[in-house]
Amino acid sequence: MASALGKSNLKWLHSGLDRDFPFLTELRSQGRDAILVGYEERSASMLDNAEAVMGAIVQANTLQSGGAALTVGGFGMGGLVARYALAKMEQQGFEHRAALYFSYDTPHRGAVVPIALQAFAHFAPWSNSPFARQMNSPAARQMLWRHYDPNTRKIDIAPERTRFLQALTQVGNWPSNPRKIAVANGRGDGTGLQIPPGMRALKIGRVYPDTTFYTQAQGEDITVAELRRWFPPSQRTIKTREFPELDGAPGGTLHSYGIIADALEKAGATTDLRHGSVCFVPSVSAVAIRDLDQHKDLYANIYQLDPEESEVDEFRCSSDTTTHTALTQELGSWLLNRLPC
Repeated sequence: MASALGKSNLKWLHSGLDRDFPFLTELRSQGRDAILVGYEERSASMLDNAEAVMGAIVQANTLQSGGAALTVGGFGMGGLVARYALAKMEQQGFEHRAALYFSYDTPHRGAVVPIALQAFAHFAPWSNSPFARQMNSPAARQMLWRHYDPNTRKIDIAPERTRFLQALTQVGNWPSNPRKIAVANGRGDGTGLQIPPGMRALKIGRVYPDTTFYTQAQGEDITVAELRRWFPPSQRTIKTREFPELDGAPGGTLHSYGIIADALEKAGATTDLRHGSVCFVPSVSAVAIRDLDQHKDLYANIYQLDPEESEVDEFRCSSDTTTHTALTQELGSWLLNRLPC
C-alpha cells in the first residue's frame, strides 16, 4: 500500500492538484485563493487532525479581506476531517463562514482494504513495518469498514471507528450551515470492476512460498488468504463471514495487490498477479447514500435511488471507474462549477 504515514507533503499536494486537471490554475483564473492544510502525522486520529483544519479556518477568516464566503472540503480522508471540523465549530458556536462543503471520494460510510492484505501486513516477520503501522494506525481504524486486529486476529468494526462515528453524532454528524456536495471516483450505475469473487488475486513464491490471496466472495467461512512463510516458519488461513463482494464493487480504486506484488518482487519473491487494483472507496460510501454491509446496497444503481437518501445535497459519480481521489476533468469541472460566487 502507498504510505500514508508521517507529515503531509504540501508541495506534492500542490502539484497533484494541477497535474492531471488544472484545478488550482482554474481557481486562480477565477480570482480565488486556495489554502492547503497538512498534518504533522497523516495517520493520526481524524479527530486530532480536525484541530488543524479548524485552526486554518479561523486564521483564514481573520486574515481575509472582503466578505467572500469560504469553501471547505477535502480529498479522501481529508473530506471526513473537514466534515467533522465544520460540524464541531458549529456545535461550539464558532462562525466558520463556509458556504460550501465538498468531499472528493471520501469514505463517509467506510473504506475497504482487503482483509487478506490487512492480515498479511502483520504476518510478515517485520511487524513494525510501515505497511503494518499504517494498517493499524488510528486513522485506518477509524476509516475502514472492517478491520483486522493483529492482537486478537478478529475481523470486526474497530473500536476507534465506533468512537469516531459517535463523535460525529455528538457534533450533529454533518455541518448544517454550508451546502454539502460530494464526488465519487467510482461509477454510479452499479457497474464495478471486472473482478470475479473467490478467484486468485495474487500468489507469491520463494519469500512467502505459496502464499495466496483471493478476491472477496460472499458466504460463510470464505477463505481470502493462505499465508505461509519460511522465517520464522508459520502458516495461517484467513477467512471472512457474511462479507459482500467488496473487491469488485463500484468505487474509486487502489492498486492494493499491485503495490504489494511490486514490494515483494524487490525483496526477491516471485509473484503471479491477477488483480492489481480493487475497490477502496465504494461509490455508495463516497456519496453517503448506502452502507456497505449488504451486497445489494454496495452494488446499487445510485441513479435509480431517491437522491434524498443521500446525506449530501448534491453529488456526482464518475462516468468511468477511476483511481481513488484522481482529479479528472469530468469531476474537477463539476466541482468548480459549484463553487459559490
